[in-house]
Amino acid sequence: QVTLVESGGGSVQAGGSLRLSCQASGYSGSKNSMAWFRQAPGKEREGVAAIDPDGTPTYADSLEGRFIISRDNAKNTLYLQMNALKPEDTATYYCAAEAGGYGVSWLSYALRTRNFSYWGQGTQVTVSS
Repeated sequence: QVTLVESGGGSVQAGGSLRLSCQASGYSGSKNSMAWFRQAPGKEREGVAAIDPDGTPTYADSLEGRFIISRDNAKNTLYLQMNALKPEDTATYYCAAEAGGYGVSWLSYALRTRNFSYWGQGTQVTVSS
């Protein structure tokens, strides 16, 4: 059974940084694309960033280069470094995984359509002004 567990969320002031982690178990993570989504109260879940098994990343246009997604396949762990945080980044952040999926085109499609089979429970990020 695939399990994804997020950690690293918390409260931070605007302009600060946080690093989220997602520990995967139940499969060999190196063969999966992985992603971060977020959902603010009253809004739909939106894709933030994704990375394919080869380490190719893609990001939501709205991030303006503030976030960096990375992965450590040896540890089956996904990361999201979030810098220059804004109050509008406040949301629950979810980790997701899907078998295969290579390249920016597939990742972009998967972020838009939430095309991931496995999801974590989420970690809360709150950014105050």
